[in-house]
Amino acid sequence: MDQRTYNQFCATARTLDIVGERWTLLLVRELLTGPKRFGDLQSSLRGLGTGLLAARLKHLEREGLARKVVLPAPARTPAYALTQAGAELGPAVLALARWGMKWAMGERRDDEAFRAGWAVLGLRACFDAEAASGVRAVFEFRIADEVFYARVEDGTIETVLGAAQRPDAVIEMDDETLAELAAGERTLADAIRHEVVRVSGDADAVGRLKTLFRLPQPQSRYEQAAQEA
Repeated sequence: MDQRTYNQFCATARTLDIVGERWTLLLVRELLTGPKRFGDLQSSLRGLGTGLLAARLKHLEREGLARKVVLPAPARTPAYALTQAGAELGPAVLALARWGMKWAMGERRDDEAFRAGWAVLGLRACFDAEAASGVRAVFEFRIADEVFYARVEDGTIETVLGAAQRPDAVIEMDDETLAELAAGERTLADAIRHEVVRVSGDADAVGRLKTLFRLPQPQSRYEQAAQEA
């Protein structure tokens, strides 16, 4: 497959030469949460055919953004993981997510796939580091069949797939509620108040949820453009 190029000696253009093809950044998004098997990636990226997935993974390997690994026991199966260069795309992916929460989400379309596991990165995207100064807490999220946790440590956050050993607070909800939160259709405080989000654990940790994780207020690109005209 011939690689297209903008033919510009510019850092932005060079970066887009590498990651600008369709599905490439979404593959990076999936691998930012840890190594994934080929089948895991195909399951998460509905609509990406086997041949194109293989081509995109080869591209990431060729460009030094991903590498083949073997998962530890008991799996011991081949998988793909990001290299250091690939992992350093994380802030760019999170910035796109934050922009999308504010300007691009809106209502969910009927044919759009949604996976609760995508919230693993979403938590990082809406994390308020300033509000987390001096805070140390572990939050476990149980959303339908997905379980993951966020470890907050004095202004930093780490999010990991799987259960936490000793979470300070546990947050439970279904897929639909998470989708409503992501679309800006309801706030976390409202969801807790109406008990569609259930929280338990240390009272101080639970109370910090609303300040540590702030979803941007959704806005219309078109209304903003009209106001500026």
